[in-house]
Amino acid sequence: RDGDPPDAWLDDLRRALPEAQVDVWRPGLPPGYDHAVVWNVPQQLFDEQPQLRAVVNLAAGVDKLLDLRLPPALAIVRLEDAGMAVQMAEYACHALIRFFREFDAYADQQRAGHWAPRRPRARADFPVGIMGLGALGARVAQAVRQFDFPVLGWSRTRHALDGVRCFADEAELGAFLQATRVLVCLLPLTDATRGLLNQGTLGQLQPGGYLINVARGALLVEDDLRHLLDTGHLAGAALDVMAQEPLPADHWLWTHPRVALTPHVGAQTMRGESVAQVAQALRAIERGEAPVGLVRRDRDY
Repeated sequence: RDGDPPDAWLDDLRRALPEAQVDVWRPGLPPGYDHAVVWNVPQQLFDEQPQLRAVVNLAAGVDKLLDLRLPPALAIVRLEDAGMAVQMAEYACHALIRFFREFDAYADQQRAGHWAPRRPRARADFPVGIMGLGALGARVAQAVRQFDFPVLGWSRTRHALDGVRCFADEAELGAFLQATRVLVCLLPLTDATRGLLNQGTLGQLQPGGYLINVARGALLVEDDLRHLLDTGHLAGAALDVMAQEPLPADHWLWTHPRVALTPHVGAQTMRGESVAQVAQALRAIERGEAPVGLVRRDRDY
């Protein structure tokens, strides 16, 4: 992972899996390994290690991994939480409250030396919709509930969460969007979700809506967002992910007054929690069991 030297992961994995031989992959390494633990891995690894039985991806999203040519029988495992869920909840709640309490307006007033309390707004008028109700989305939904906002959830398959009005599948997407004012996106990136946040879907949010995207940049059609911001249908957006990363220096998102940006830091991988989950997954596979986080290739997540 970025910022973590391979030796740090190597030492931790060897301590967590004393029964295994754990090595750092390098091009030309002879085949013979059973499992791989990867992040942003090149195609060459799978070309040189076709005998691999399983690969564990050090992130919740597996879209980049699934773009590679992988052995058909290879088991793919993604991190379910590993310290990321609480970070996503922090990020989403911070962005939501920053918008709801109009803290950006107060920051402008401070710069102008202007003292003017704003009229309180009712939480009932700001229903929060969570797109994606996996481990991360469920944690975000429960965190948002603690601030007494109405909470809705939408996912491809049916979920049931306490205090959350849940919608499922394409047939209920429109009703979910129309009942939502603040949209938090935590969907995986798949062929079905690429570009899902567009003028047609975001335009169904309640007027004065707000978008928080902490999933993948390619889910959002950025020019459609600009249109909805400039016409006033959306009041703003908080984006942690962009279609192109790093964001080009001349991109309009940098300077739009209603957009808050962060450089893909919504939930950073925590090495200790990740190593523990990797060890648990690999031991399950060795016992012939399905590990937590096993990816279904027919769904791409």
